[in-house]
Amino acid sequence: MRRVRVRRWVVVVAAVVVALPLAGLGVLEVVNARGFQFFGGLTRAVATDERVVALTFDDGPVPGGAEELLAVLAEKDVKATFYLVGRDLEAHPELGRAIASAGHEIGNHSYSHQRMVFVTPGFVADEVERTDRLIRETGYAGAITFRPPHGKKLLALPHYLSEHGRTTVMWDVEPEAEADDDAEALARHTAEHVAPGSIVLLHGMYESRAATREALGSLIDRVHARGYRFAAVSDLLRLGPARG
Repeated sequence: MRRVRVRRWVVVVAAVVVALPLAGLGVLEVVNARGFQFFGGLTRAVATDERVVALTFDDGPVPGGAEELLAVLAEKDVKATFYLVGRDLEAHPELGRAIASAGHEIGNHSYSHQRMVFVTPGFVADEVERTDRLIRETGYAGAITFRPPHGKKLLALPHYLSEHGRTTVMWDVEPEAEADDDAEALARHTAEHVAPGSIVLLHGMYESRAATREALGSLIDRVHARGYRFAAVSDLLRLGPARG
């Protein structure tokens, strides 16, 4: 069976390599695309009329950042989705347990946070499955979606996720790309750009992300003021099909 899967993978790779130039798609465009991949389901936002958005945090967990984010979310009574890195979760399992016990969703952000582009199927399987096990050890029992490190993906990762019925989750609102170190601008940009079904990408764990942590309370208040509520990614995905 394993040999059959390997042969199938070789055929798929060969077909895609031939198809790329014929389709006029550059490799970099595919690697970076938020709304396209060769295999399986990908969501950067959801098509819905409900004024609901998902707040997501990439990386970690690490001491300091994790506790501060959890405190603000608890104060505002908001549930978020944390895309955690396996090596950080392994180093700080107590923080993973704190995230799970607070009722937040936990997603898989790989074990090593390496770009999942020119990698083997075996490497992908190890990165995903190793982190899945660590996530389950936190006590989290819900669906585990996957977000590619740095948003990069090409062949092996989407193929693995498709074969295992897993969803690739990207985003359509990225305030840190516009105002990386300005808390007021981060909050304002988020509130001005969310739409029904949006997925907001933030990084608040590491020391360098102080502005994001500072912005979080105001960001939540501003989005609420526009009539939106927050939901975990898996709940958002149930509201409608993927929006490109």
